[in-house]
Amino acid sequence: MRIFGAMLVGLALAGCATDTARPTSERPPLIPIPTGTAGLGQVIGASAANLTAMFGAPVADVREGSARKLQFGNATCVLDAYLYPKGRDPKAGAEPVVTYLDARQTDGSPIDRASCVGALQAGRRR
Repeated sequence: MRIFGAMLVGLALAGCATDTARPTSERPPLIPIPTGTAGLGQVIGASAANLTAMFGAPVADVREGSARKLQFGNATCVLDAYLYPKGRDPKAGAEPVVTYLDARQTDGSPIDRASCVGALQAGRRR
């Protein structure tokens, strides 16, 4: 009976123990986003050459017909820039320009597009 009582007390005390250790994150440090960046105005309507000058070489360059997607990224975010020829006739030889942007954090979470543009520019200036 003594053994049973000792086991019962041991189990009761074990239930009081808590594990306060938290898993560590392996995410790389974020690049600070400067305030006062020009934002989307300098990206919408930009050519592929302009984007490369702003952000460096893209991590992906996908072409489909007259459309093109350039992807830029760093430790903070990923920016997808979709370029389409200007004008109504895509066969007229007009240079494709950015008409739409999509942005996300590196873990897939949402991020404001202008903030991502600022983070990519800040990372480029380092």
